[in-house]
Amino acid sequence: MEKFIFVKGARQHNLKNIDVKIPRDKLVIITGVSGSGKSSLAFDTIYAEGQRRYVESLSPYARQFLELMEKPDVDLIEGLSPAIAIEQKAISKNPRSTVGTVTEIYDYLRVLFARVGKPFCPTCNVPISAMTISDMIDEILSFPAGTKIIIESPIVRGRKGEYKKELELYKRKGFTRVRIDGEIIDLNNELDLNKNIKHDISLIIDRIVIKDGIRTRLADSVEMATKISNGLLEIQVVDGERFTFNQNFACNTCGFTFSEITPRMFSFNNPYGACSNCDGLGIKKFFDPKLVINEELSIREGAIIPWINSNGTILFTSYLIKVCEYFNVDINSPFKSFPKEMKEFILYGRSRFYNLQLEKKVPYFSGVIPWLEEKYQKAYYSSEKELYERFISYGVCPACEGKRLKKESLFIKIGGKNISEITAMNIEECYNFFCNLHFKGKD
Repeated sequence: MEKFIFVKGARQHNLKNIDVKIPRDKLVIITGVSGSGKSSLAFDTIYAEGQRRYVESLSPYARQFLELMEKPDVDLIEGLSPAIAIEQKAISKNPRSTVGTVTEIYDYLRVLFARVGKPFCPTCNVPISAMTISDMIDEILSFPAGTKIIIESPIVRGRKGEYKKELELYKRKGFTRVRIDGEIIDLNNELDLNKNIKHDISLIIDRIVIKDGIRTRLADSVEMATKISNGLLEIQVVDGERFTFNQNFACNTCGFTFSEITPRMFSFNNPYGACSNCDGLGIKKFFDPKLVINEELSIREGAIIPWINSNGTILFTSYLIKVCEYFNVDINSPFKSFPKEMKEFILYGRSRFYNLQLEKKVPYFSGVIPWLEEKYQKAYYSSEKELYERFISYGVCPACEGKRLKKESLFIKIGGKNISEITAMNIEECYNFFCNLHFKGKD
């Protein structure tokens, strides 16, 4: 193979019949003042000719889908391979974008985890094995005698569309009822679903009361349900809980069941994968007690900053006096001297510290933080929101610990690592990880 790329007689655009010798397999930088012909040489001559030769080598059928570049004005180019050009462009700052998502490498990772990732139980942290039809039947029969259940087969989960043809097809097959977005509907009725809204649709397979002698009927219904939905089964206890069984992944210890494992489960930009607490951002804004309270001051001096009126009076003083009386604390004492339980009650109300006697003494006291959250949520104008935003801080989401995904998604692993741990690696660590990754058997 040639060690150099030879360019002879390049006259493209403002190039003046130049000859160039460029080493191959090296990082070569072309520099010069504006208008000196850098782009004309790199993109309009070398890249254009490399791309043109590559496209011409393809079949006529393939060439019709690709744009054939014009032959550059040059006498000769030797030692040239098929070329690619990477366009330099500014990207908008988006908290949902990472290097992985912008370059689309993360999309390949999501597909990899969906196809070969090993699920682990989030509760027991043990590998999850397949749940057989027999296991499902035994689990259902363990329900208390007399329990009324509805056996359902999910056919659509969180997808947009009208599904008229699909529902008509199932109607012809003899199914009479479906559950659409939580509501049971007769298929004989005219259905008009909003195609722009995501829907959950399940076929109603059977209605059964748990009792002796139903195993055969139950087995037939479960087999039919899993066959239609590729292994998924939903059991709705009438006026009770809803259970999901998966023929593929279920914990034998605690009964935890994964829903369908798909690439979207690993996307923090999709509600099926994103942490519900931070909406997939990895950070959470919260009302910061350090900004809300000045611990050096007493309540009467304005320790609770959001509760200071414009005229200097303190909101909810009568409630705060009763709180001080209950904890036997002088209201004129600095906030920092208050007992921990009292501080928690003032900040978060009964959600953090509940006592029946205190509840009777100070009924309906929600606490400073819940009060701020409610006010901020109801604020309509931006100027009104700004009054409360001065008490807000940003921190790592406590639910996902900054990993942006739901807990279940983080318990699907390859080589002992979840997708977040792999994306946190540097390039060298990531390269070594995949070089040492080996699959066995059906993997």
